[in-house]
Amino acid sequence: MSKSAPGPTPGNLVWRLANKWRVAVDRALAPLGLTHAQYALVASLYGMRRTGERPSQRRLADHTGLEALYVSKLARALETAGLVERTRDPRDPRAVQLALTEQGQVVTEQAIGVVQQLLQQLLEPLGGLDSPRALVFTDELTTLLDVPLAPSAPTDETTQGTTP
Repeated sequence: MSKSAPGPTPGNLVWRLANKWRVAVDRALAPLGLTHAQYALVASLYGMRRTGERPSQRRLADHTGLEALYVSKLARALETAGLVERTRDPRDPRAVQLALTEQGQVVTEQAIGVVQQLLQQLLEPLGGLDSPRALVFTDELTTLLDVPLAPSAPTDETTQGTTP
């Protein structure tokens, strides 16, 4: 436990900020028929397409940090909405490749504009999206995200009080 003054922990603040931003993005994207998670998927597809990549669901999961099963669920919903096309990978029949449809491209471009405006608004207290403080904030968050998670240690009675 920290010996600093009582108050929210960094973990609690990150969690609260992530939830606040997710809600803000969900509300901003609702008129386009997208959720924040769906936006993460289509915006990533948009960016990957620009570099010539047509990713598999697994590759997109790795890229977005979302669980593969969740990416599959999101991709199916976006396919039903006519925004994403799912096809078998000719090199690996077990893999499914994803791509934006023409409609998906249009909606994604609109969504990117909406989210960019929202980020400018949300980062205004730091001086805006491209401000030095926002860039430092982004670097700090990236540093934290780049730290790999340690494997979970068992917590049953047989391991308590032992040194690994």
